Amino acid sequence: MDGCTVMIFVIFFACAFLGVPIAMALTLGSLIPLMVYTNVPLESIAQKFYTGCDVFSLMAIPLFILCGGLMAKTGVSKRLCDFLGSLFSWLPGGLAIVSFLVCMFFGAISGSATATVVAIGSIMVPAMIEEGYEERFALAAIAVGGILGSIIPPSIPMVVYGNTSGASIADVFTGGILPGVLLTLLFSTYCFFYGKKHVKSQNKFEAKRVWVTFKDAVWGLLMPVIILGGIYGGIFTPTEAAAVASVYGIVVGFVIYRELDFKKFYTVLKESSVSGAYIMLIVAAATGYGYVMTRQQIPLHIAEAITSVTTNKYVFLLLVNILLLVIGTFMETCASILIVTPMLVPLCNQFGIDLVAFGVIMCVNLAIGFVTPPLGLNLYVAARLRNKPVGFVINKHLFVLIGIAILVVLILSNFESIVLFLPNLLRG
Repeated sequence: MDGCTVMIFVIFFACAFLGVPIAMALTLGSLIPLMVYTNVPLESIAQKFYTGCDVFSLMAIPLFILCGGLMAKTGVSKRLCDFLGSLFSWLPGGLAIVSFLVCMFFGAISGSATATVVAIGSIMVPAMIEEGYEERFALAAIAVGGILGSIIPPSIPMVVYGNTSGASIADVFTGGILPGVLLTLLFSTYCFFYGKKHVKSQNKFEAKRVWVTFKDAVWGLLMPVIILGGIYGGIFTPTEAAAVASVYGIVVGFVIYRELDFKKFYTVLKESSVSGAYIMLIVAAATGYGYVMTRQQIPLHIAEAITSVTTNKYVFLLLVNILLLVIGTFMETCASILIVTPMLVPLCNQFGIDLVAFGVIMCVNLAIGFVTPPLGLNLYVAARLRNKPVGFVINKHLFVLIGIAILVVLILSNFESIVLFLPNLLRG
């Protein structure tokens, strides 16, 4: 390993551990080695920054963020909670089960893990505590429930993966549905047994309440149908679906629910612009970083190292999953995908692993990083809901739910057909 290769990794990881913004860490990790070890003009990195962002499919990212913000400000999250609560809150652990179900539905609107925690947690956490759930359990559940926002389509990490790997974004979206549902069912099962032991529900099933809350929530429930139905029906691309969803959110907010005013709309635009710009900066910087790594043939060396260890597809996937779990603990999800994907895609082709299945496995795996310290962004967001230290959210319930998520990753790695069933079905 030459000095330039060593410097590429040392600078990046040193900056990341020191808390330097990930986009700046990637930029320094590419620029400084080029300046020290090569005569390559630095303008080439600037060009890579531009070409990395100049991709039509990436326009979906800020638009889905905008859509999620609009849905949160227009009361859609509250209406979804009321409707699903009318269906399931009477069960043991019912409110916790409702939290995961609402996170799944809201994820099909926002595509963002942290946005899901904020929008749903602010409603469901107080409701759970009021009914007798442990505060630690409620916060751990909503933090983990948030990861469904980056797995259930439309998912921002899946857009980034599809753009980086060349896999069909629509197919990756479709492939994420069953794993997301499986996670929700297993999380809900744990909540059921927890509720049976610790909480006595006072809620009763009322058909009238179901109908009333359904009528109120129907405009929010239509959002995933519009997004996913339009994509899979060939009416529009994922990027166009994001634009249609944003317009739909504006109409619902201003005209139907009338909970969106120009002040709230300005706030949503500002927050969405900041979040979208942050992700696009990471995309640009990661493109430059990837260029430098490719120039040093680092992906080739990594491929040779892995194939020298094993030629077994499942051992390879196990090693990759361990690597991704480690990376996810300290690196932002989109940045991880942008850096790791170009290295692993050639190996997937070599081992005969479908890129759609691999993309879903990667996104589910890295989503766990949202709830694992030290990065664990969802942990900090959940703790802030009740003004608690982040250590309060890190408890036995969190570790059980993380264990369930890791189990799902292992299942998907050994049974790709779970991921590929719906894409293959829709492709005929």
